[in-house]
Amino acid sequence: MTNFRKFCTSSGKDVLSGKDKETNEMLIEQTEDNSIVLHTKKPGSPFVEIKVKGGKISKKDIEEAAIFCAKFSQDWKKNHKDVIIHVFKGKDIYKEKIMEEGTFGVKKFKEIKIKKEDIQKFEGGIKGR
Repeated sequence: MTNFRKFCTSSGKDVLSGKDKETNEMLIEQTEDNSIVLHTKKPGSPFVEIKVKGGKISKKDIEEAAIFCAKFSQDWKKNHKDVIIHVFKGKDIYKEKIMEEGTFGVKKFKEIKIKKEDIQKFEGGIKGR
């Protein structure tokens, strides 16, 4: 299996993220239509997928995955301020031939703001750095 970053939410949901444009590409290729996917509003972020295994994904699962996404983003590394995250489903992702590796378009998404304080205190048992 590809060496994605891995995280487990407090409710036990598996979360995977890319580490670079190649692993972002691999992550999106294996993402299912109903999976929840996250990315920062600004470029330079891992794509993050919450794996659905027959259960429901809670608002808290999404928030924890969003903090995970923000923690590894260029926006956070450069600014150390609140980070805006886009949340969408796998079925809303598209790729055009002219798009660079690791770059995708999204048809519709929701925005959530992750606060600086939440990113700072996140450690979350991250594996596969």
